[in-house]
Amino acid sequence: MILSGCQGKPRTPTIFEKVCPKCGHEIEMCSIDTEQRCEHCGFLAYNDTLSCVQWCQYAKQCVGEEMYAHMMEIMKKQKERSA
Repeated sequence: MILSGCQGKPRTPTIFEKVCPKCGHEIEMCSIDTEQRCEHCGFLAYNDTLSCVQWCQYAKQCVGEEMYAHMMEIMKKQKERSA
């Protein structure tokens, strides 16, 4: 799905851990995941590192219309929560 010429991110997905804001357990997340549930409490955590869709002119082509809309909605919710 990702364009072969993406200049913004590495082509190989990475795995990182995020702390669950609800229970404090670690959530294992892949760099290409948009969201992941905490295995301990079920909290839905979002991948807030997916910011290339905000600035990349090819983002919609790269991830597809549906994923682009989904990622933009996630970013909108994150902005509302931080405001």
